[in-house]
Amino acid sequence: MRAVVQRVRSARVTVGERVAGEIAGGLLVLIGVTGTDRDADVDYLARKILWLRIFEDADGKMNDALADGAGSVLVVSQFTLFGDCRRGRRPSFDAAAAPDQARAVYEALVARLRAAGATVATGEFRARMQVASVNDGPVTLLLDSEKRF
Repeated sequence: MRAVVQRVRSARVTVGERVAGEIAGGLLVLIGVTGTDRDADVDYLARKILWLRIFEDADGKMNDALADGAGSVLVVSQFTLFGDCRRGRRPSFDAAAAPDQARAVYEALVARLRAAGATVATGEFRARMQVASVNDGPVTLLLDSEKRF
């Protein structure tokens, strides 16, 4: 699994004219699922998302985490995180999981975050979404459950 994690002041996902998910502040997390992802990958990313110390404490240092009550999380599925652009001009999405598998892994991640006490909003799986956010910092991090980067 891959994730793009952004610290945000606000974030919203709309599908057509309907707001599918929205947070006032916390993390916007874009999730990509590959065909080899399993429970261990979900656990790894859930722990990282919950415990990354990327929110400022009372002294202005990045010491607080989402699990410390630093905000909410908006999780959005984005298969293009596994787009391979090394050859040609059109990305290949061969590494992305099939939709049914990707949905199950995505929903497992959302469930783990909620079970840990996080306030979680989501996009709509397989929908054409518009994502708007106000980045804070900006702080943007890349996570990969196979630790490739």
